[in-house]
Amino acid sequence: MQALHNYQHVFFIGVAGTGMSALAQFAAGLGIQVSGSDRYFVAGQPNHTQQQLEEAGIACFPQDGSGIVANTDLVVISTAVEDSNPELQKAIAHNIPVVKRSAFLTMVSQTKRTIAVGGTSGKSTTTAMIFDILHYAGLEPSIISGAGLIRLQKEGKIGNAHVGSGEWLVIEADESDGSIVGYTPEIGLLLNIDKDHKEIDELLQLFTLFKQHSTHFVVNAGHVLAAPFSQNAQFDFSAQGGNVGYIAHDFVQTDFSIGFAINHVPFTMEGIGRHNMENALAAVAVAQLCGVSLPTCAEGLAHYKGIYRRNQLICHREGFWLIDDYAHNPAKVAAAINGVQPLADKVIAWFQPHGYGPTKFLRHDFVHEIARTLRPQDEIWMSEIFYAGGTAVKDISAADLINDLKALGVQAYFVADRNQLVTALQPHLTNNCVLLLMGARDPSLDSFANQIAKALW
Repeated sequence: MQALHNYQHVFFIGVAGTGMSALAQFAAGLGIQVSGSDRYFVAGQPNHTQQQLEEAGIACFPQDGSGIVANTDLVVISTAVEDSNPELQKAIAHNIPVVKRSAFLTMVSQTKRTIAVGGTSGKSTTTAMIFDILHYAGLEPSIISGAGLIRLQKEGKIGNAHVGSGEWLVIEADESDGSIVGYTPEIGLLLNIDKDHKEIDELLQLFTLFKQHSTHFVVNAGHVLAAPFSQNAQFDFSAQGGNVGYIAHDFVQTDFSIGFAINHVPFTMEGIGRHNMENALAAVAVAQLCGVSLPTCAEGLAHYKGIYRRNQLICHREGFWLIDDYAHNPAKVAAAINGVQPLADKVIAWFQPHGYGPTKFLRHDFVHEIARTLRPQDEIWMSEIFYAGGTAVKDISAADLINDLKALGVQAYFVADRNQLVTALQPHLTNNCVLLLMGARDPSLDSFANQIAKALW
């Protein structure tokens, strides 16, 4: 594979996806001519993501092959692109090199000193926190993230990529597709290891290679499966104490703000839940390796504004909170519920699982984590599994999970069509209540949250 600077015109198939749009924007920011297509781009129909990409200098096309031209010298595809795709077929017919997103990200990561954030949960949040700390410290970092930073979105950008003039690049290292083993970062970070897309044994093998490929390795010593990966205890962190370099303590949460101390230095930031304290602790441990002092880390995180659909507050009125979250695996769903419980006496959590295969694989884990986390007065609601197309075997329903939860005595409800959700749950709302919406992959979930807000406000 050639170095990134050898390519002049790169085309992205599926460019509107979160991961692909980040790479496309980053490549454009390096001065490469970038274009792309997506099945959601339809002539005459406005598309906000398409508009934002075009404003970033990226030419956008429908997915019909018209965007691949004579000077296209590299095509990047996502894992969702099928072999029958007309643009992929055209690239192959014209002998244009084709690489997967993960391979292109590997090329990108070789352009700067890279910090790769790995783990089952918290990658996007921690990546954003590291970026914000380094930015505040004046290091002018770059970022490629799985979610848009709200601070960048307020500038009218998608927010999941930024090319800075400094030497550091912060990226997410994804274990779900195995691409994590392709990076050779200067700093590797391991947040946690929980069953998600793969079995634990397979994840342990992937993270072992991730560690071997990292020059410096930072580990959550408070996580039982992550702790054995320690390279140097002084690099490591824990919210449970121990003989490590960075310890968080004295956690407090007041509405949408958390406070804590790291090595006796006080921190206050926007956010909810102990899991965000742990994410911040990880970010600080990495920033210290980059030469940023603890007080500067605290000041940087005080300016942190969060990321898209992670504990995102949609609306708040006296006695009622509506929160939207990307939680989609058992550990993340449990953390999201736990994080909002201090806000109100009752939590009504709604979850839309995605993918029939993943839901079946994680069925018992979902049931266990949700039942363990809900208080007696809390409720869990689900709508049918999100289906993105393809040849999936539909041999499970979200109703199966609800029935499992009911059998454990949990207040659990199934509303197959989410458009009927407001009508069904309205009698369950109280004057001291959080409505938490959770789900991933479905691009309409943000508009769904706004629909719920309008219906209930």
